[in-house]
Amino acid sequence: MQYNYKILLNKEDEGGYMVSVPALPGCITQGDTIEEAIEMAKEAIELYVEELQSRGEPIPDNSNTLEYFFNLQTA
Repeated sequence: MQYNYKILLNKEDEGGYMVSVPALPGCITQGDTIEEAIEMAKEAIELYVEELQSRGEPIPDNSNTLEYFFNLQTA
């Protein structure tokens, strides 16, 4: 089975990147570089999904998620 996940990378003020996985609540990790943060996210997602599978719980993903961005300007 193939699952698709969107990850969000946020640059931290003290350095590095924090990564969250919106489809998997509480699935958060970090890395010193973008590349490391992405690798850490892959590992965190794999562990999260393995845990859901071991419990027999449904595995959410972003297969049916549409994404839209807009800019908001305020005065």
